[in-house]
Amino acid sequence: MTNLGDLEVFVRVIAAGSMSTAARDLGLSPAVVSKRIKRLEDKLGTRLLQRTTRQISLTEAGQGFHERVLTVLGGLEEAEAFASGRSSEVNGTLKISASTSFGRMHVAPHLKPFMEAHPDLAIHLVLSDEFTDIVGGGFDLAIRIAELNDSSLVARRLAPVRRVLCAAPDYLAAHGMPETLEDLKKHRCLPAHNHDSWRLEGPSGPVALRPEGMLITNSSEVIREAVIAGLGIALRSTWDVGAELKSGKLVQVLPQYESSRNVALSAVYPSRQFLPAKVRLFIDYLAELYGPVPYWER
Repeated sequence: MTNLGDLEVFVRVIAAGSMSTAARDLGLSPAVVSKRIKRLEDKLGTRLLQRTTRQISLTEAGQGFHERVLTVLGGLEEAEAFASGRSSEVNGTLKISASTSFGRMHVAPHLKPFMEAHPDLAIHLVLSDEFTDIVGGGFDLAIRIAELNDSSLVARRLAPVRRVLCAAPDYLAAHGMPETLEDLKKHRCLPAHNHDSWRLEGPSGPVALRPEGMLITNSSEVIREAVIAGLGIALRSTWDVGAELKSGKLVQVLPQYESSRNVALSAVYPSRQFLPAKVRLFIDYLAELYGPVPYWER
């Protein structure tokens, strides 16, 4: 039978991205970590990692093995919590991925109550606007805003996401209020990325248009500031600009059109039979925090 400690070393190496970093985290020497990975590969009779001087990557066999090892280790953690009656007492580290803006605005401000309720649990929150590889990055879960495609991952819907067309009153006073989608061609539009299409649902069903933008940026937060400053019309989520819409800093444009209703806020995590208590508790916390009518919509 494979040594359980070798499996834990293997998972830590993948999460850390290098043997030297994993060795430091585990309090071992790089030579010992390398030896234990080789012992695991010899036991299995296959190479799990491709090694270069700068980085490591999973082989095809390593990818499948890694996913299954996470299932095994997650099940052991859940079994230990169940057997010891500590299902609500968690420790270790919870590694979470979220988008930059949402994580800053709607995750970070709410960590304190959860962390105070679970003082032995550390939170590792990674913010990025790119879709992270949950398994390869060693994440326990990701908070995603998207239409989720079928995959080997499990998703739990946390809240609906509503995106609306909006502009600042000063911009509308200077350029007029558009009455139809065709009118948008005469206006300054602010797509989050220069080649993005706006997929909307209106009175006649789904429609897509590709707005021409005068501002080119890779930052959604720059677009947010630009629309508030009166530079043009943007398609923004209500979680992002709800406060500005309520205060009047922004005005909804063409309210009969909104983004696709298939987009939602979801917690995504590796498919496993036993969900670790720390992941389950955090997802339950977010589901109660946001809910069917999230606080930014109230």
